[in-house]
Amino acid sequence: MIIVFIAGYLAIALEHPIKIDKAASALVIGGLGWALLAMGIFDIIEINTVADKFNHFQDWFEVKYPNKVISEYKFMSYELSHHLVDIAEILFFLLAAMTIVELIDAHEGFSIITNKITTNKKVALLWILSFITFFFSAALDNLTTAIVMAALLTKLIKDKEDLWLFAGVIVLTANAGGAWSPIGDITTIMLWIGGQVTASNIITSVFLPSVACALVPLIYLSFKLKGEIDRPENMDLKEHKTNPTTKFERNLIFYMGVCGLLFVPIFKTITHLPPYVGILLSLGVLWITTEIIHKSKNDEQKSALSVIGVLKKVDVPTIFFFLGILLAVASLQSAGQLDIVATYLDKQFNGDIYVINMIIGLLSSIVDNVPLVAGAMGMYEIEAVGDFAVDGVFWEFLAYCAGTGGSVLIIGSAAGVAIMGILKIDFIWYLKNISFLALLGYMAGAATYIFLQ
Repeated sequence: MIIVFIAGYLAIALEHPIKIDKAASALVIGGLGWALLAMGIFDIIEINTVADKFNHFQDWFEVKYPNKVISEYKFMSYELSHHLVDIAEILFFLLAAMTIVELIDAHEGFSIITNKITTNKKVALLWILSFITFFFSAALDNLTTAIVMAALLTKLIKDKEDLWLFAGVIVLTANAGGAWSPIGDITTIMLWIGGQVTASNIITSVFLPSVACALVPLIYLSFKLKGEIDRPENMDLKEHKTNPTTKFERNLIFYMGVCGLLFVPIFKTITHLPPYVGILLSLGVLWITTEIIHKSKNDEQKSALSVIGVLKKVDVPTIFFFLGILLAVASLQSAGQLDIVATYLDKQFNGDIYVINMIIGLLSSIVDNVPLVAGAMGMYEIEAVGDFAVDGVFWEFLAYCAGTGGSVLIIGSAAGVAIMGILKIDFIWYLKNISFLALLGYMAGAATYIFLQ
């Protein structure tokens, strides 16, 4: 399984040289991973965690289906269904968020922001966009923020090299901004809901390390970047001829879209339902609104400005890429591979919480941070006092490391994967140009946290 995952990972990394879309590679390793599990390959490897999972399943199965024979096939189906629920939540959220962003773009709503950003100086623009991303990510989440900012970048920057560079920094700042907010990243949400951290403490304890994580790469780039960016040609007039929107319509859809995204964490807090339910509700309201305000227009105009028309522009390969990657990682989790890594780290470093967390953060750039954090949550119990107590050092530092470590590689975070798919960023290019900056920021933030203890 590990060999299949590594081979697929290399295929994704070498997407352009081998001329095979990364989504195809991701789907292959996702399918093969579960196929190997179904065929019983994991039985060759003696993994205690798999036995524990089966025992848990056995207890559930005997209650739900008494007097029925338990088979390995039924266990694998149970595991796959369990993971598929979590994966579907992410995919529905991503699809709805991308649709809202595309709808705002179709109404030229982003011009409200881009028109106010008048500077063409690279350094000034970099700081402005990073500042917006950092705090926007904390209010929304890093995935949604990355999608929104990717749309903004295409309106501001023409040159591909500059566009990719700014997008790479957006990944860093989005992940840094999400780490200090209880709703900014899926891992902080997990720790918050799980009771390991409280909202007020995660903000106060992780804010400064997150600031350091974002600031250090920005300061470094400020000395490297020179000159001005080239803006894309103003296509508003051309688009207006075929897709006419009034100032009222632009403002309405833009502010409704942004408020709809901001509504998601509020909805989750009130109802305790998954975020995808809130964003689907927001999309539905926005959908009805566009149907009403454009009902008097002809079919061509309505098609371009409706959700149905916008859905044609949504990047479906990115959705499939997410699906494949998450399936592949889920297969490793079900096989107990990630639990083995977590246990190994604990034994190898004698329980040093700082070293363990920093390695977990770096590992999250290769595999998804969610199962790694889940593994850590399963390994350690919440204690009454000490490093493992509620708001203890271990949980705080885990929130920072897992949230920001994924920036080192572009496929190590949901924000990175989304931007990679939307802007077609090359894996190798990111590795050469952004990974060092991400590692620099990650280490700076970690050092800041340790220093403050």
